[in-house]
Amino acid sequence: MVIEVSARHIHLSREAVDILFGEGYELTPKRFLSQPGQFLSEEKVEIVGPRNSIKKVSVLGPLRNKTQVELSMTDARMTGIDTVIRESGDLSGTAGCEIIGIKGKYRIKEGVIIAKRHIHMTPKDAEKYNLKDGQDIAVKISDKLRSLIFGNVVVRVSEKFSLACHIDTDEANAAGIKSETFGEMILKSPL
Repeated sequence: MVIEVSARHIHLSREAVDILFGEGYELTPKRFLSQPGQFLSEEKVEIVGPRNSIKKVSVLGPLRNKTQVELSMTDARMTGIDTVIRESGDLSGTAGCEIIGIKGKYRIKEGVIIAKRHIHMTPKDAEKYNLKDGQDIAVKISDKLRSLIFGNVVVRVSEKFSLACHIDTDEANAAGIKSETFGEMILKSPL
């Protein structure tokens, strides 16, 4: 299975887009991503924390019901945002931040997470590998210099998904990932 590096990014709600880019503004797709219907947009924002900010944060589409910021642990420490590792969409009780766009500023009270590493797959993939939604497994990345086993990789199953494992930039750096990389699912975590 392919390992994809998910760099810092943000998913915006309709309300956030209206404030950050202007009433009724529509995101401009730059490139479609591996997950069906998902895209990297041309738009960028600034994420502001108590200590520092990060400029030119990528906006992913389409719009979501709630605004969600995904950072690496390094990003969180650098900005001073005290956040936690969570699955995408599990935002209750997470940190907030200020977001700056070309037309305005938008503050979220919660919604900043470090995304838990995960594998997207279809129900057919899950059946093939004898896995179920929400199951924790491990993923092994074999390399001559930096082999690594990631534990606590959550399986996410949906008809809307395409088979791929997502890790953040800190995790990719730890494994020395520089280009297209493949991993092996380990169903019983050795950790």
